[in-house]
Amino acid sequence: MNLKAAIAALIFCTLSIKVSAQAKVVRLLNLQQLEKRVSNTDTVYIVNFWATWCGPCVKELPNFELLQKTYKNKPVKVLLISMDFKSKLNEVKAFATSRKLVSEVYLADKPSEQEFIDAIDEKWSGALPGTLIVNTKKHIRKFYEQEFTYAGLNQLYLSNQ
Repeated sequence: MNLKAAIAALIFCTLSIKVSAQAKVVRLLNLQQLEKRVSNTDTVYIVNFWATWCGPCVKELPNFELLQKTYKNKPVKVLLISMDFKSKLNEVKAFATSRKLVSEVYLADKPSEQEFIDAIDEKWSGALPGTLIVNTKKHIRKFYEQEFTYAGLNQLYLSNQ
């Protein structure tokens, strides 16, 4: 290998490592894993169900991000669960990376769309966006099939903490 080729290879490797280090981690999450994740009694969980193709979902995502940043030192955790098809995992990762999402991002691993929806809340029609708030310590589990402003989301958290 000549010096030019070696330098080019080194630059390519360095850039590849830097890009992959900045990529947002997005994991599959099934119902059992979600239930286990939100069972911590010391934390209030705000779980947003969204999709990359859903305009209102994309519009409200910054509100969830701001809530997570605002209360980063409080026992609250925002989980962003994409309802995109499992085959769209790479697109969801690219979306999360390009939007620089700081909250935990998952892709719903749902063998049956309807079973997943019904297990979250029997009144959920499946429309997006949807938000679940869970405070196990206070026995709170509420689902909202609506888009949230930051003020509305902040009030939701404050009234259920």
